[in-house]
Amino acid sequence: MSISKIKHAAKSLKNFQGIRFEECLDDGEAAEQLNKWLLEVSWEVANKVGGIYTVIRSKVPVTKKEYGNNYICLGPYNDSFVKTEVEIGESKLDVIRDTVNEMKRLGIHVVTGNWLIEGFPQVVLFDIGSAIHRLDDWKGDFFRHARIGIPYHDREANDALVFGFCVFWFIGIFIDQVKRRQKCYVIAHFHEWLTGVGLIMTRLCGYDCALIFTTHATLLGRYLCAGSTDFYNNLPLFDLDKEAGNRRIYHRYCIERAAASCTHVFTTVSKITGIESEYLLKKKPDVLTPNGLNVQKFAALHEFQNLHAKNKEKLHAFVRGHFYGHYDFDLDKTLYVFTAGRYEFTNKGADMFIESLARLNHMLKSSGSDVTVVAFLIFPTATNNFNVESLRGQSIAKMFRDTVSNIQSDIGKRLYEISLKGHLPTPAEILLSSDLIELKKCIYGSQRSTLPPICTHNVCDDIHDPILNALRRCELFNARSDRVKVIFHPEFLRSTSPLLPLDYDEFVRGCHLGVFPSYYEPWGYTPAECTVLGVPNISTNLSGFGCFMEEHVHDAHTYGIYIVDRRYKSGDESCQQLAQYMFDFSLLTRRQRIILRNRTERLSELLDWNVLGIYYYRARQIALTRIHPEFEEEIIKLANETSSNPSTPVISRSSTPAPHEHDDEGTDDEDESHPPPPSQISSQKVSPKQPSSIDQAFEPSFARPASATHLPLDKQFRAAAVAAANAAATDEPTFTDALDDEIRQITIGKDNQSKLTSTSQTIKHDDKVDFSLDDLGDLDDSHDSQEQVPYEDNKTSISTKHDFTIPDVLQQTTITGNTTSGESTSGAENILSSSNLKDQPNTKSTEKEQS
Repeated sequence: MSISKIKHAAKSLKNFQGIRFEECLDDGEAAEQLNKWLLEVSWEVANKVGGIYTVIRSKVPVTKKEYGNNYICLGPYNDSFVKTEVEIGESKLDVIRDTVNEMKRLGIHVVTGNWLIEGFPQVVLFDIGSAIHRLDDWKGDFFRHARIGIPYHDREANDALVFGFCVFWFIGIFIDQVKRRQKCYVIAHFHEWLTGVGLIMTRLCGYDCALIFTTHATLLGRYLCAGSTDFYNNLPLFDLDKEAGNRRIYHRYCIERAAASCTHVFTTVSKITGIESEYLLKKKPDVLTPNGLNVQKFAALHEFQNLHAKNKEKLHAFVRGHFYGHYDFDLDKTLYVFTAGRYEFTNKGADMFIESLARLNHMLKSSGSDVTVVAFLIFPTATNNFNVESLRGQSIAKMFRDTVSNIQSDIGKRLYEISLKGHLPTPAEILLSSDLIELKKCIYGSQRSTLPPICTHNVCDDIHDPILNALRRCELFNARSDRVKVIFHPEFLRSTSPLLPLDYDEFVRGCHLGVFPSYYEPWGYTPAECTVLGVPNISTNLSGFGCFMEEHVHDAHTYGIYIVDRRYKSGDESCQQLAQYMFDFSLLTRRQRIILRNRTERLSELLDWNVLGIYYYRARQIALTRIHPEFEEEIIKLANETSSNPSTPVISRSSTPAPHEHDDEGTDDEDESHPPPPSQISSQKVSPKQPSSIDQAFEPSFARPASATHLPLDKQFRAAAVAAANAAATDEPTFTDALDDEIRQITIGKDNQSKLTSTSQTIKHDDKVDFSLDDLGDLDDSHDSQEQVPYEDNKTSISTKHDFTIPDVLQQTTITGNTTSGESTSGAENILSSSNLKDQPNTKSTEKEQS
């Protein structure tokens, strides 16, 4: 697929149902005129605990573009983070300043300032300790209103209760302050159960505030998956009250479920979590809000290949020291794979990853491969200190490096002196016996009688550590004969480490493949970060990211996005599929890996908040129209005033589209099927339309939103624009099956040559991005002994008895698809699945330095 097609796909994501998201990003002008405010409430505002911190932080820039100064983040006061992340100061807005002063008068310590991140948002932080004396009174109030009791011993729930009441007080005072000035529209967006108390109290007290609740992972679901539970096959069968009670989280579960029921709009981050919410919270999400990233932060343009080579060299330096005495493999034929995340052994798929590494080790040795795979496991856990053997290895490598550098310098000086005298130096004159003695000392000093360590640190209670026990069970001990080497790094990566001095982003760029076979992963930022950094990755169809890519990217494996089926296959089959993916990846040539990284990096635009932010916008519009049906009329009125403002320049465009310019990737139809601009519509004859047709066009299963009302048209012209968009969508051109920008066929070797069979097929999906890539036939390979027959069985939905209908925000489809009954064929061309590969000169320029 060419770059232009991916851009078309990104535009299709952010321009749906008549909404032009880019037109909504006006730096808060519309929000200021309408007096529209957004209060984002999260326990992780300027307080890093987990993944929600990344969601809020990365989403701030695009939200600020929509709301401007009318966007405020509410969170708890954590002194350690505030010192480094918040610029404390009094708010410049009177309404915030007056509200905070009133809170302080009531005895609540409130800190205001600006979060030191891109967008520089205003934050209001509540000191939980200053209000803890009200805990018993607020527990009684909460029980009287919601009939939910909080036990005394649960400190986290107590903190959540205090924080929730502080937010509840703030919202009430804030609404009163804003309404004194003019009519207002206030939206409060709550994240996770820790903020649920504030939402419940705000709704039960009837405040004039649109409420949104987003669950990034259900509380009970996370607890159930942490045990040995067949979670997804038993979703309809769980006794929810009993399961929550057995785990002593019944009160937390009640808060989360009540919040989902009390909110005006309930959202979750992925389709798989939406199914989970339907069964565990008894509430279907109104909108799916996939998590994005600030892609511009990771963008390296054409430099990302060079960054891979640069950071890979740092990994080489670490590996040389770690495997001293056993360093008998070629680094040019070494692949670095990794997995990372919270230390949740089964939820994050560490158990399956280790088992698949053992199988991969057997497959590589059986096939006689000379490729070495070094697997990193980055899972922070309790440690005492660095492993002495790990530090000794780096010290020996440094000693070797310094000795060789000194000898090299001396040889250069002698060579210069002898040549300057007009003589050709002899070998004995160049390399002296003293130099050989120094080299022998280094060689003898680097010998070891033990195997290289599998862990870089001394783990506390390593006898019961799940990862170490799994490595021992699979006998992955870094022996000389092993083609798979493992390194468990039980600490967050940082550039100041004396062992592996790399930040996480640098480490990811230096690796060849990220592996995340999660069993429970509502979204999955780790594979998303790999994608925007141009690193191929493996995830599962039980992760939100995997579901999103399966839905929106046709033949995702051709772009380095491999999806392991953990939902419709047994654990053994899934593990074999993962091992096969990694084995096939190891067969790729250097040039093929370069091409694959280029393809992977192209998908980064689909994960940008400028694209995915439209789903949060949609949720906010639905919430406002549900409590303020007149809000849509206010939008239309504002749009008409804007269009009639003489100071606004009118931009006209030719009604005939400009001829398409052919880029270096082929001729792609750039018709985006957008409605014509206002200047074109005004010149057309528009027939009056019936009001009922508008309602039908904009009325799914929930109240009519203010979707396209930012267009500067009156109702009649706006209807014409929607009709034009719908007509254009039906005639949207279908992409041809061409990978014009790639190499026709890449030689892997005589033993791995295959005949590529191209089957052109273009599938039209309603409202679904289709990249229309070719599918390849079976490949002949020298390692056919490891292959199994392709599996073409059809998936079924999670339950044949209970259908889950996803809201039309992402897709109105059930989770279905195709899998393979055995495993993928093990040819390297099967990994790329490219039927139109053509040699290009620009790949040769980077081939020398990439691997």
